[in-house]
Amino acid sequence: MKKLLKLVCVLGLLAPALCARAEEGFTDMFNGKDLTGWEGSPDLWSVKDGAITGQTSKENPARENTFLIWKDGRPGDFEMRCSFRIAANNNTGFANSGVQFRSRVVKPSYWVVAGYQADMEAGRNYTGGLYEEKARGILASRGQKIRIHADGSKEVTGSLGSAEDLENDIHHGDWNDYVIIAKGNHIQQFINGKEMIDVVDEEADKAATTGVIALQLHAGEPMTVQFKDLRIKVSPSGKKIVFVAGPPSHGPGEHEYRAGCLLLQKCLREVPGVQTVVYSNGWPAEASAFEGADAVVLSMDGGSGHPALQDDHLEQLGRLMDSGAGLACIHYAVEPTKEKGEAEFLKWMGGAFEVNWSVNPTWLANFAALPDHPIARGVKPFQILDEWYFHMRFQPDMKGVTPILSAVAPASTMDRSDGPHEGNPPVRESVARGDLQVMAWAYERPGGGRGFGFTGAHYHKNWADENYRKTVLNALLWIAKVDVPAHGVESTVSDEDLQANLDAK
Repeated sequence: MKKLLKLVCVLGLLAPALCARAEEGFTDMFNGKDLTGWEGSPDLWSVKDGAITGQTSKENPARENTFLIWKDGRPGDFEMRCSFRIAANNNTGFANSGVQFRSRVVKPSYWVVAGYQADMEAGRNYTGGLYEEKARGILASRGQKIRIHADGSKEVTGSLGSAEDLENDIHHGDWNDYVIIAKGNHIQQFINGKEMIDVVDEEADKAATTGVIALQLHAGEPMTVQFKDLRIKVSPSGKKIVFVAGPPSHGPGEHEYRAGCLLLQKCLREVPGVQTVVYSNGWPAEASAFEGADAVVLSMDGGSGHPALQDDHLEQLGRLMDSGAGLACIHYAVEPTKEKGEAEFLKWMGGAFEVNWSVNPTWLANFAALPDHPIARGVKPFQILDEWYFHMRFQPDMKGVTPILSAVAPASTMDRSDGPHEGNPPVRESVARGDLQVMAWAYERPGGGRGFGFTGAHYHKNWADENYRKTVLNALLWIAKVDVPAHGVESTVSDEDLQANLDAK
C-alpha cells in the first residue's frame, strides 16, 4: 500500500495534501547529497547513488565495528523509517549491519557506539532482530515478543510468526523498508510492513531511554551497506530527570542508592511528559550524561567523599543550575563539606547538612501536618522510623525555603555525646525547646530554578510507605517543573520491587 501511495503521488493523481499527510510529523535525516548532519570515518562512509554508503575492502577494512553517527539529536520516544540494502563482497556470503538507537558513543576516536541495534545482515538469521551492541547481545530474535524482567531474565510472551515465514518478506540483495518504534520501554521493529520483534524492556538500569542514532559498518570480511529515505518523528519527550546513584555503602538494606533510584524511576515511568535516566555506581563519565536535564537527583555518600565534590563535578552542576535545572539530594547526599560545596548547595537547594550543627540520629518521626505545597499533594500525615537528619543549615531567614516534612524531635535524639554528626549545644537547645525540625524542604531559587532536600532513606524498606514515597516522587516532578497531579504521583511497590537491584553486600 505504501508503494502504491508513493506511485499515485508521483503521478499527480492524488492531492498533494494526502502525500504530505502520509509522512506527517517526520523530519528528513539525510539530504540525499552528502553526509551533512552525520559523523563517521571518511575512509569508510560516503554517498553513492543518493544513498548513505558504508563500504569495506581487503585494502580498506574496518579495524572494529564502526558507525556513522547522526548529530541532530538523542531521541527518546520516536518512530524512524529508512530503506536499506546490504551485500557481502566476500566468499563467505556474510555481512552484518544495523541501526543503532538510544545508544551511546563509547570510543569517539573511531566512532564506536554501544546500545540497542535494529539488526540486518546479508544472511538469513538476524535481520529484523533486536541486538544490544557491546552489552546484553541478542534481546529478541525475529518473530519474538519478549519481556525482559527487572532482573534481566527474558520471557517469550508471544509470537509474530515463524522466523522462516518472516524471512520470506525480506528482499535479499535489494532494498527493504525498516521501521523502528520506541516508546517508553516498548520497542517494535518492522520490515516491509511486517512486524519482526516486540520487546518490553523492564531491566531499568540497562534499558536506555534516550541516546544517539547511528548506522553500523561491521568489521570483518568486505561488505557494503546502503541507507536511504531516512526520516524520523520524535515524540515530545517532556522533562528529563537524571538520577546519579553512588557506589555501594553501608550494610544490606541501608544506603541502597542504586536500587532506590531505579525504584523511583520505575514509579515515574507512567507519568506523562517525563523521561528518566539512572547512572549507577558513581558519577557518570559521559560528557553528555546531563545533556538536556531538567532536574538532577543525587543519592550517594556525602562528606569529603561526596561524588559531587570531586574533579569538576560542582562546575558541571553549576552550569545546569544556571540553566534553570532543578536539584534534589537524598539522605547522605545532602551533606557537602563546609569548605567545599556547602555554599553551592545552599544556593541551589536552599539547605544542607553542616557538621557540628546538624545531626543524624535514628528516630520515629511523626509528620502530623503537611503544608499547602504541590509536593504535599495527596500526602497524608504519617510516621516512620529512619535516620532523619535535622537542624540543617538553611538560607538566612529561610528565604525561599518551604518546609515539607517537619516533626518535633524527641529528647532521645540527643542521647549521644557531642560530635560532628552526633550533637552540639545549639541543636540540644532547639530540641529542648520543642522546635519543629525540618527533614524535607523545597526551595525556589531567585533565578527560577528549584531544589529539594530529603534527609530520610537510610533504610531502603521505607520506600514501601506510600506517603513517604509520594513525597519524594512529587518533589522530583516539582523540581523538574512538571505539574504535580492533584492527588500526587500514584505508584505501587511490591516486595519484589523492593528486592530488585540491591547491591551485593
